[in-house]
Amino acid sequence: MSAAARWPRAGPSRKRIVGPVKQQSLAHAVEGNVRPGDVVHLVCGHSRWSAAARELVRQQWGADPGYTLVMLSLSSLGALFFRGGMVRKVVTAYSGDTFPTYTPNPIFRDAYKSGEVEVEHWSILTFTQRLEAAARGLPAVTTGSLAGSSMAANDAYAEVDSPFGPVGLLAPLVPDVALLHAPVADAAGNVAVAAPFLEGVWGAWAARRGAIVTVEKVVEDLGPWGHLVQLPAHRVLAVAEAPFGAHPGGLFARGLPVEGYGEDIPFWTAARDATRGDFDTWAKHWCLEPATQDEYLERLGTDKLDWLRSRTDPESWRADAEAHPVDEAAPVTGWETAAAVAARELVARIDTLGADAVLAGAGVANLAAWVGVARARGEGRDVCLTAELGLWGYTPTPADPYIFNHRVFPGSSMLTDATRVLGMVIGGPGTVSIGCLGAAQATRRSSPAARSSSARAAETMSRAAPTSASSSRLPAPNVCPRRSATSPAPAGGWRRWSPTSASCASATASCGSRRCRRAATRWTNGCAPCARHAAGTCRWTGRSRSSHR
Repeated sequence: MSAAARWPRAGPSRKRIVGPVKQQSLAHAVEGNVRPGDVVHLVCGHSRWSAAARELVRQQWGADPGYTLVMLSLSSLGALFFRGGMVRKVVTAYSGDTFPTYTPNPIFRDAYKSGEVEVEHWSILTFTQRLEAAARGLPAVTTGSLAGSSMAANDAYAEVDSPFGPVGLLAPLVPDVALLHAPVADAAGNVAVAAPFLEGVWGAWAARRGAIVTVEKVVEDLGPWGHLVQLPAHRVLAVAEAPFGAHPGGLFARGLPVEGYGEDIPFWTAARDATRGDFDTWAKHWCLEPATQDEYLERLGTDKLDWLRSRTDPESWRADAEAHPVDEAAPVTGWETAAAVAARELVARIDTLGADAVLAGAGVANLAAWVGVARARGEGRDVCLTAELGLWGYTPTPADPYIFNHRVFPGSSMLTDATRVLGMVIGGPGTVSIGCLGAAQATRRSSPAARSSSARAAETMSRAAPTSASSSRLPAPNVCPRRSATSPAPAGGWRRWSPTSASCASATASCGSRRCRRAATRWTNGCAPCARHAAGTCRWTGRSRSSHR
């Protein structure tokens, strides 16, 4: 027998399905695999919704199943679980609306305030790290996040001493079942996922029983796209074909045998508005009545679906710009002023720090980051935009201010995940980064003490986040921001300090910072004492033996 006959050629023509066929209807997949009292994890990648989530709401609305909902960003559609009386507890990093602006949502607010739903808040990074710990079977993972924040009081976080110094530990977060939408899978349940990943598929790996996966298309042979498979069949309970299954979220599917589509911003906005009005009627029309994905798509209509497909074209912004021209004669708004001032400050910070990256936060901070980085690059500085979704080195398109605009994905230098962006780019020692964040708002009804507290918070954030309209400047040589101007300066004056730090980086005085465990003198890193010095020269003092992030 020839070698060719003995070893059949592998390739696209060869069927590769191994194991039982797990493809089934969406209704059956959800009904047979989600149980009352489950910890249900809705995976958030760049597709922030799943047809399986909508089907779960349809089946359990009003049934009081007592779920714990694990969802990185609830957004407006998360309100369906609340209004349907389906959740007892939520584990999340964000509860609110995202379109047309980031705002609190009254359904979440009222449920939390009344105690009807318990909420456990985490940062985006630690939320993901906890799922990763569960997926790896670890009793805990270390983190540099949360210390000094109110989230450090969470039961699943602890600070302990170790032979290497104080360490923050996170307990694993173990769902019972995960719901995930992806571009393609085979009938056995092997799933290909496209970047950017945001939290990735750690939750699907971590889930006790496994994942329910909806896909745009079930393919016969996934071999040609094996390099994009993130979830193997043995971790999948069921796979169901659901075209436009991420709607109203979008889907980026470059290199895969399906068409992508953009975010349905009008739909997101309508969902947000409905939570402030007759939400039950809206939920009935879009969630409870359509019994299948086909019925749901019929309500959207072919024109809407065609329009969503067109939104993946990187040049499609031009049509939006023509439809909504800028009114150059209109008065400058307060938000525009804030963005312009923050962008100007950001350019100065980029220059001072020699920054490699700027993390674009949401809202006005996002616009400020875009403008500031564009100006800095125009002046010859090599600085990149990054976002926690998993974007690196991207260029925003005009006419769409949404932070996770899918039209920027094809031109990004790197598409990755939140762990790399927040854990290494922002949190690691190898990148000089600036975070542009919006924070601290005092209400008209707040007490003087609350307003004072809010003002202090805003001042702190303005030092760490140059998007604040109240800009922070480098201090005079002998003035320390944490001490009065009359405080005696150390010999030789105050050394240069970090504009991103509220602590002095002097080689001879510390303004209250602790002694570095690795260096002979006192140093600071960010707003906390540094305990992680590498070989090299300190960025702020010029002294050797330390390297500040």
